[in-house]
Amino acid sequence: MRIRNFELPLLVAVALFAFAGGLLLPRLWPLLPAVHVHLALAVGVMPLIFGAMRHFIPVLTRGGEGRGLALLPFAAMGAGMLAVGMFVRGELLSPGLPVAAAMAWAAAAVLAAWALRRGRAMLGSPHPCLHWYVAALLCLMLALLAVAAMPVWPGERLALKRFHLHLNLLGFVGLTALGTLQVLLPTAAGRFDPGAALRLRQGLPWAVAGVLLTAVGAAWWPPLAWLALAAWGKVLWRLGREWWAAYQQELRAFHGAVPSLGLSAVGLAAALAAGGAQAGGAASATGTAHLFILGFLFPLVTGAAGQLLPLWLQPGRQTAWHEQARRRLTRWAGLRAAVFLAGGLAVLGGWPGGFFLALLGLAHFAAGVAAVAAKRPQTG
Repeated sequence: MRIRNFELPLLVAVALFAFAGGLLLPRLWPLLPAVHVHLALAVGVMPLIFGAMRHFIPVLTRGGEGRGLALLPFAAMGAGMLAVGMFVRGELLSPGLPVAAAMAWAAAAVLAAWALRRGRAMLGSPHPCLHWYVAALLCLMLALLAVAAMPVWPGERLALKRFHLHLNLLGFVGLTALGTLQVLLPTAAGRFDPGAALRLRQGLPWAVAGVLLTAVGAAWWPPLAWLALAAWGKVLWRLGREWWAAYQQELRAFHGAVPSLGLSAVGLAAALAAGGAQAGGAASATGTAHLFILGFLFPLVTGAAGQLLPLWLQPGRQTAWHEQARRRLTRWAGLRAAVFLAGGLAVLGGWPGGFFLALLGLAHFAAGVAAVAAKRPQTG
């Protein structure tokens, strides 16, 4: 079996284990907060995003998959594991951290260069979601440069750490997610979104401005957070208004990928609002980060994987098995996403039981993944 046949399902499984580990480890051992944050994001999310981009970029540019790029997500995963290992040992100033950052930077640079080359080579204009992916990768690369700068400017270490965190959360993860959501949600709903391309083109400058204002504000001048909220608000308000008008019935459902993907956008808006409150001293940075992960990332990853995992497990012609698997993975997905969001809000409010709500949601999805994988048709 070639690597492309198991790459994405494996990355989904690793992300689920990383999420569960990120929730459980702080309850079991007294580790630095950087351990579980980097376990979830650098080991779980970053490789999964790299793998998903490798899947989507050929679709957006109407071409074949890139040869020789299948190992990029695993290189990113190795960088994330190296960083987690340094944090577990408490080596915050270890030279291993710049090495891990350099590994991830190189993988991101290769993927961004490939995306740009594919966009230039195709006939006509690429889908505007491609530009969101390139912007997301550039944010990741800038965030990783901040890690390399920490030993050079030790007096700015805390500011660079905040700059790194926000460029990763809102830049790399947020831009990737918002771009993908606007393509994936209409697919899951089974109805074309005629406004998606224009909304993506017009929204990207505002979203990038929101990312940069947030990162610079968190690092050096908190009042910039209010300008960042205005930029993000313009993007999310338009998205929510148009989605509600077009997909209201699907968004209100208990089952299917659509309500989970829709609630992930609500979770992002809630995390951004909490970030604004944090700038005013009304919310904690830790609680805001947990709301982002639980209320935004968990509904996003489980909703997207519920829609796409059957195709990744069994590429090729869509069959009755694909439809049954998708129904199994997205059963109660709307309620599950609401549990994730409630867990994130609970943690933000100071109730640690919110972590266990998130674990219940993850366990429900993992059970579905195991059931679907066990019944995967065997091919010769």
